[in-house]
Amino acid sequence: MSDYKQTGSITTLHRLPGYQLEKIENELRRYSKRNPMTLLLPSLYSELEGPALENIIEELKKADYINQIVIGLDQADKEQFEKAKKFFDRLPQKKMILWNDGPRLRAIADELEKAGLGPSEPGKGRNVWYCIGYILAANNSKAVALHDCDILTYSRDIPARLFYPIVSPALDYEFCKGYYTRVNSEGKLSGRVTRLFVQPLITSLKKLLGNTDYLEFLDAFRYPLSGEFSLSTDLLSAIRIPSDWGLEIGILSEAYRNMTPRRVCQVDIADNYDHKHQEMGGSDHDGGLSRMTYEIAKAVFRKLGTEGTTMDSSFFRALKAVYLREALDMLEKYDADAHINGLTLDINSETSTIEFFSGSILDAGEKYLHNPMEIPFIPNWNRVFSAFPDLPEKLLEAVELDNA
Repeated sequence: MSDYKQTGSITTLHRLPGYQLEKIENELRRYSKRNPMTLLLPSLYSELEGPALENIIEELKKADYINQIVIGLDQADKEQFEKAKKFFDRLPQKKMILWNDGPRLRAIADELEKAGLGPSEPGKGRNVWYCIGYILAANNSKAVALHDCDILTYSRDIPARLFYPIVSPALDYEFCKGYYTRVNSEGKLSGRVTRLFVQPLITSLKKLLGNTDYLEFLDAFRYPLSGEFSLSTDLLSAIRIPSDWGLEIGILSEAYRNMTPRRVCQVDIADNYDHKHQEMGGSDHDGGLSRMTYEIAKAVFRKLGTEGTTMDSSFFRALKAVYLREALDMLEKYDADAHINGLTLDINSETSTIEFFSGSILDAGEKYLHNPMEIPFIPNWNRVFSAFPDLPEKLLEAVELDNA
């Protein structure tokens, strides 16, 4: 997206004509001597057999400025872990795989869960949290970037553009969020949760509550649900990772809590981005986009509560009504955008999706009112290492023995 307009409270780093990947990679090679970089890849074993990860590995082989790659591997037995080691062995960078289901890391997890300091629910949040613990224990990085392992349109521009704002001595950012356009291989606009839920939800909350600093911060991000971001290791030790499906919104809330917006930026990392698509899920919010929207709404409501916002049942009913109007108005704009670009958009289907998503607002609001003291965040690693001073050594030893 080759505009250069700056809006909102954070800096936007655009992809402008004249950008050259080779130029910033050469700079990153120089910066890596003083600011070593670690790439974090949370992965399910099934993604090793999917269509995306093979290309990701081939692209990363050329990203020789990355000092270390840490892979968090979920849902893998012993045989699958051994296959994963061979799969990732092609990478020239130093690499470590956290076998989260292995006996060594499982023993550490049991100890932390018993003390109430570790996540008990499986999922991406838990995977990322343990990878962060290992990276901090290794103490050999100045910057960490994260992206998913199911990106069908992956290129090594993604890590390069994520790392650059954090490690460049000419810049002064501690947190960087990736953004992009979402169009699938069939020529349809993607990103339903962002387009049809998060953006109209934020707009609706601003109508009801006014322009609070937190809502302005969220609204500044072009793609708040992107799974690609980077940050300094100083910030890494302080943030809390959400344990539910509100991971991306929760991390933005932690960035807002821990630093001034002047040290936060977003960067255009891809001309187009496509990955595997979630099913809609049911009204019980047990999975799919239903669960995602429900837990995103809960995450936003909890954060607003900590900011001193008073919310009751009538507020959430009003919010649902405003959301429906805002989302349908936005849908007309997306339809126009699709038409002029020769893309397709199913108005009937997307209208039904908006109506379905609106139920997540009332259900999340009811859950918040029923249990406003719920703490969905996993403790940060500063607290965990304080409670278990020998844990860094134990964590390093477990991972190194698994990878031997």
